[in-house]
Amino acid sequence: MDLQKHAQQPGTAPRTAELRASDADRDRTADLLREALAEGRLTADEHAERVEGVLAAKTVGELEVFIQDLPIAHQRRAAHASVPSRPTAGAIPVDPDDNVVAVFSAATRKGRWRTGRRIHAYAVFGSVEIDLSEALFDHQQVMIKAFSVFGSVEIRVPENVSLRGMGGGVLGAFEVDTLDATDDEAPVVYVDGWAVLGSVEARPRRGKLVADILDRVQRKVDRSMRRHLGH
Repeated sequence: MDLQKHAQQPGTAPRTAELRASDADRDRTADLLREALAEGRLTADEHAERVEGVLAAKTVGELEVFIQDLPIAHQRRAAHASVPSRPTAGAIPVDPDDNVVAVFSAATRKGRWRTGRRIHAYAVFGSVEIDLSEALFDHQQVMIKAFSVFGSVEIRVPENVSLRGMGGGVLGAFEVDTLDATDDEAPVVYVDGWAVLGSVEARPRRGKLVADILDRVQRKVDRSMRRHLGH
């Protein structure tokens, strides 16, 4: 990649396929390949060869190559297209439902708690941890405004929600792993804000799922089965 050429075009945003892949991106792709092996879509040799390529992949586009002939790839594209990059107008209030502040200290929100529609996080020479992996989602769209100044804000979400990032960094790191839910009723978590000489990081927590989404999916299956059986 010609970094100098890209630096001369600051207004041009990189395509998703050109973005650098994270360890979480590689793990998710490897999980999909393991599911394809279990379903008989890949042979053991094909699975081993693709996993080796996934571990060596540098960009999101390189990862997509290894699953592009699998049904899950098309499902993920449909989910990605259906989730807007920004919240629906009027869906998020201006004032926060919750403030998490750490000034020369540490602050945490985790465990079983109810998320509002808007959460503000401020880390000034401190650290903030917001863990939504066991949270109760009362709203389909949740906005987290994160501001880090010489500090860190760490955000974790369940694997079965959608995750979008809109912020940036000034001599700092603003990193959000884009996540696409397969259920169209799943919550969408938007992370916005700035990292100034600090860091803002948002990633899925492996193995954690929003339970009520699973309940809704099971209810759909039950209704479908009842219709099929004529009940």
